[in-house]
Amino acid sequence: MYDLSLAETIVAVSTPPGCGGIGVVRLSGPAALKIARTLFRPKKDRRGGEPGRAVLGEVVDPADRRPFDEGFLLHFRAPRSFTGEDVAELHLHGSPVILEEVVRLAVRRGARPALPGEFTLRAFLNGRIDFLQAEAVDDLVRSASLARAKSAFRTVNGALSRKAAAVRREIIGWVAQLEADIEFPEEGRPAAKKHYIDKIDKIYLEVDRLVRSYEMGQALGRGVTIALVGRVNSGKSTLFNGLLEEPRAIVTPFPGTTRDFLRETVRINDASFLLVDMAGLGRAGSPIEREGIRRGKKIAAEADGLLLLLDGSRRLSASDAALIESYRSRKIILVLNKTDLPEKTTPAEVTRRFPDLPVAAVSALRGDGLDVLRKMMYDVFFPLIPGRDIIVLRERDKLLLEEIAARLLRAKEMIASNQPIELAAEEAREIVTLTGRLTGEIRPDDILDDVFSRFCIGK
Repeated sequence: MYDLSLAETIVAVSTPPGCGGIGVVRLSGPAALKIARTLFRPKKDRRGGEPGRAVLGEVVDPADRRPFDEGFLLHFRAPRSFTGEDVAELHLHGSPVILEEVVRLAVRRGARPALPGEFTLRAFLNGRIDFLQAEAVDDLVRSASLARAKSAFRTVNGALSRKAAAVRREIIGWVAQLEADIEFPEEGRPAAKKHYIDKIDKIYLEVDRLVRSYEMGQALGRGVTIALVGRVNSGKSTLFNGLLEEPRAIVTPFPGTTRDFLRETVRINDASFLLVDMAGLGRAGSPIEREGIRRGKKIAAEADGLLLLLDGSRRLSASDAALIESYRSRKIILVLNKTDLPEKTTPAEVTRRFPDLPVAAVSALRGDGLDVLRKMMYDVFFPLIPGRDIIVLRERDKLLLEEIAARLLRAKEMIASNQPIELAAEEAREIVTLTGRLTGEIRPDDILDDVFSRFCIGK
């Protein structure tokens, strides 16, 4: 799909489709500034300004030199630009008609329309960023939550790349020791055996930590799924509406109102939570209720966490206790609802019965205690892992890391069982290759096509 030649100058609109206050047309390549200057007439500085400094002027049609918009020209000289090439940007009014005309005129002056992700691809090919950083650019643009955007930005800035490079250096050092042991066997392997195993264990822990961070990355992308569970008429739909701050679910005083389930997203701090309101658990009175309960149990089993509602206007029953016990191994907050009614069950009583579970007392109807519950949801459900600043966001990267981890364990077993050291060395060489593929130092072209074709045009 991609012509990896960097001799051409490419052009595209780099702002989202549609009308807006500002639109940006970007050019990159050897003729970027030359082409931009044929379309732009500065009002003061006729040279077009210094690199990195915006110049006010008019956009003109080179055929008749008549202006049709006003804006700024900004340019950067290679290699001090995003792509590592000469880059020129025209910052104009965000009219699709104007932006498309500027692109058309640039093409007539010798530029080529950019392919999806081609600006980022050029940054990668010119050594401005590595493969992990290139993937993170797309993740940053598409982030649905601030937490994911922050994580993607850290990767764009090289946090994950530096960690991967450190792991690769450890592996290369280990390979060098293995090769030396093969060349000079008289040095004595028994003394080196524990050293190699300790080395592998250290590398494996780092790789495994990155693999496990992928689950957090997924949660940051889709939102943390929280199921609202509880017995019939415990106030799940009222709480659902209260957390959303809008009447999304139908609420009545009659039990069993919710037969199916509703999903809505709510943002708490920098995280997105996907709330699922579903049928109350208990004895079903009809086939529809039975199906609703069955679906509810399935959703609860797959959710990242649970808000388990208890009716504080009733005594804590054996059925309530059994329901809590059935979900006790999960991430869970016990929500004692209906504090606006005469109290029959207190938060202290619930805490005494279940001291290891967090308890929140709320009136979902009046909104009392919801701010405290939101903070508790963030603290309990938002996935926190050691070193969470470095998070793997892409499945491709996770799969490579999993293969690296598997080969590390295989090499460890070979050394521990006194198999020929050449076999462990072969595994080690394959691991070095895999780490190269992770950062893009070793890059099959079909992988480039797959990754960069998913980008938007103009990025």
